Amino acid sequence: MVDFQNLAKMSRDDMAARVAADIPDGAYVNLGIGLPTLVANFLPAGREIVLHSENGLLGMGPAPAKGDEDWDLTNAGKQPVTALPGAAYFHHADSFAMMRGGHLDICVLGAYQVSSTGDLANWHTGAADAIPAVGGAMDLAIGAKKTFVMMEHLTRDGQSKLVPECSYPLTGKACVARVYTDLAVVDIRPEGFVVTHIIPGLSFEELARISGVTLRDGRIGST
Repeated sequence: MVDFQNLAKMSRDDMAARVAADIPDGAYVNLGIGLPTLVANFLPAGREIVLHSENGLLGMGPAPAKGDEDWDLTNAGKQPVTALPGAAYFHHADSFAMMRGGHLDICVLGAYQVSSTGDLANWHTGAADAIPAVGGAMDLAIGAKKTFVMMEHLTRDGQSKLVPECSYPLTGKACVARVYTDLAVVDIRPEGFVVTHIIPGLSFEELARISGVTLRDGRIGST
């Protein structure tokens, strides 16, 4: 049994850096509200990646230094951002046309649950104070060529966010290609959840036990 108190799980910055490393040169990418916004701070030097924000910005840069914030320049989560040379601003409707028209290569979204068939639930848990509508997440999840999810592996009460079938309202069906958690990287393939990376100190068997779903070991060199 793993001692989770002393397990060196990936930090949020570690997770963001891992996602950023997997984004190819030349990609147009939307970063969802919450954890995914951190990805902007870890994009590899020398790799041209164009970030899109659904509130009408293309060419978004990393977060500004403390004290240099311009509150007229924010992302969709109302966090201050920077604009890179060549950045463009446009109407909200044009932004959604980009999302819905298949013009984004990747979107990175947070999630409450991801199913073994790639269904995504990320906007509502049924709580009384939950956000009232799905917003742009539905358009992103279906409109982007690939959807990556970035989330903690377990809920606060220890329940796996990887599930056989989502119990929360869906954002999109069969849309998730890959999940990045603080414990592992998991691809969604026709055969289900395929693990491609596990943090040091955690075995595949223990990951499968705490996940409570069928996992396949897709790591290089695994048998």
